[in-house]
Amino acid sequence: MTGQAFDRLVAGTLVLPDRLVPNGWIAIRGETIAAIGEGPRPEAATVHDAGEALLLPGVIDGQTHATSARGLPGIESSTRGALAGGITTLVDMPYDNPEPLNTMAKFEAKAEAIARFSHADMALYGTVVPGQGTGDMAALARAGIAAWKISSFESNPVRFPRLPADETQAILEASVATGLPVGLHNEDQEIVRAQIAAYKAQGKITPEWHEPSRPVSAEMAATVLFLELGKATGAHVHIVHFSHPRGYELIRAYREMGVRATAELCVHYLHFDNDRDIARLGARMKVSPPIRGGVIDGLWAALEDGEVAFVSSDHSSWPIDNKLVPSIFDAGAGIPGFETMLVSFYTDLANRGAKDPALTVAAYLSEKPARFFGLWPRKGSLAVGADADIVVLQTGDFLFDASKNHDELRWSPYDGERFRARVAATYLRGKPAYDGTAIVNRPGDGRFVARSGS
Repeated sequence: MTGQAFDRLVAGTLVLPDRLVPNGWIAIRGETIAAIGEGPRPEAATVHDAGEALLLPGVIDGQTHATSARGLPGIESSTRGALAGGITTLVDMPYDNPEPLNTMAKFEAKAEAIARFSHADMALYGTVVPGQGTGDMAALARAGIAAWKISSFESNPVRFPRLPADETQAILEASVATGLPVGLHNEDQEIVRAQIAAYKAQGKITPEWHEPSRPVSAEMAATVLFLELGKATGAHVHIVHFSHPRGYELIRAYREMGVRATAELCVHYLHFDNDRDIARLGARMKVSPPIRGGVIDGLWAALEDGEVAFVSSDHSSWPIDNKLVPSIFDAGAGIPGFETMLVSFYTDLANRGAKDPALTVAAYLSEKPARFFGLWPRKGSLAVGADADIVVLQTGDFLFDASKNHDELRWSPYDGERFRARVAATYLRGKPAYDGTAIVNRPGDGRFVARSGS
């Protein structure tokens, strides 16, 4: 390769799908990876020698709510935080503020907002709202949305509505022709609302009552109905989060019956324990379905057994004021996750004795979501011809200070924890985007990424 100059070269320990390669390098030409190797380096206009640091493929966060608080302009702040967390591609949920992404007009508005505001690349979920029918689904699929998302629980009648079973079945039937998975927020509305009403009547409104107000039965009941509709229609049915290992047992059972069923796992369920952490964190750890007590080992077992499609953050861009209210039932559900997903997952893997945690990180945070959302092979791996999305991960002992986060939120339930890694740099399509201290690219450098396969 002598005499073949490249635009940029990043050197360090390569994290390839099957092995780690010390003293490796990635050569970049334009926006793509042009060569990968180890040992003697080719010439390049710019060289970043990361020493022994890990070079990972850019993280693909398959479940994000980038616009929860500030609407489409909130993409700018959210994607700054994403890059600082090593996330180069967000797969953003369709429940936008103030309206969901359910028509071509709303798709075009969001794609335009990405082109204007985003620091990172973004793929998009689409949805169907109650009473809409399925007539807009084909056009949205042709436009390149990555998946569908619906809910069995209404968090907001406009932004986050609930679909009844008959309309859910119609959506699943129509989804087959689009070739896209349909994701579900899986909680039974009647069970949860009855439990909340009962606790409110008893004055039980402090944070410890959030978890029992949304019992495991509510998750499983909604899940089984959805899986049965998937069995009836032949659709690819996907659960976007389980808080209890029982859910992965259901997925396995239905898959053995021939149902196209998958489920992901949000990283906070692998880290926090309600019994241990609720007194300390209160509403700061409120998510729905709730973080439960005594289930972490079972969730890790589901991941180790291959039952988890990929790991995501379910990042929500809520300001802390949305949490600090008198009743836990009025506090917003969701936590910031962009700047902690990668380092939390790596740390927890290392603490559990994983031999090569970086290999598992690359699989569950990059390759698996890329394949799931039809972004592979352009995204999700360090491979010649792929986008040069690269994370430099430095290992060590690092204190996480949420006040230094790069979005506008600057709070986190992880605040004050120690991680065994930090993001030292992020490259987006071959260009520096985060230098370990500051975001160095501009709003609009991110792009909409269309689904291209399955």
